[in-house]
Amino acid sequence: MNNRPGVRHDPGFALLELYDTALPEVYGYLLSRCGQRALAEDLTAETFLAAVDAGQRSTAPEELSVAWLIGVARHKLADHWRRSAREERGLRVVAGELVELTDPWDERLDVLAARDVLAALGAHHRAALTLRYLDGLPVAEVAECLDRTVHATEALLTRAKSAFRKSYVEYHGELRTEAGDE
Repeated sequence: MNNRPGVRHDPGFALLELYDTALPEVYGYLLSRCGQRALAEDLTAETFLAAVDAGQRSTAPEELSVAWLIGVARHKLADHWRRSAREERGLRVVAGELVELTDPWDERLDVLAARDVLAALGAHHRAALTLRYLDGLPVAEVAECLDRTVHATEALLTRAKSAFRKSYVEYHGELRTEAGDE
């Protein structure tokens, strides 16, 4: 590491130093959210390529960290879901399909069953639910990640929760709720 005053540490070397520690963290983050190994591997590679690119453009932070790389990974995952949603919308338009589901979602769910159901949802629903409820982002940040307005994101979240609930009940029977939830 270069500790001379006035000399910035090379971000490429900083990324190499961080790589062994960050790789399992970034991959684990992505895998837990998408549930698909191949996709998580691809997005992990995209994350590190974006980090290298950011370092070459001097848009990387002074001190690279796992947290910063996780942020890059979150954006890569959101980008993937946006692309998937566009492709899915295009296929639905070609097929002449319309999907409207409206059912509220307030119950706590079994994590493994929820992951299966989440993986079966459309990319736009999966992205919104993951960013809002797994990553804990406020609606405004979810809207920013998905390149939507706050109002459109709230509507998307309502539809996504309804789709999730319907699919959960279809695949796994009744929802598990805590006393007094309904």
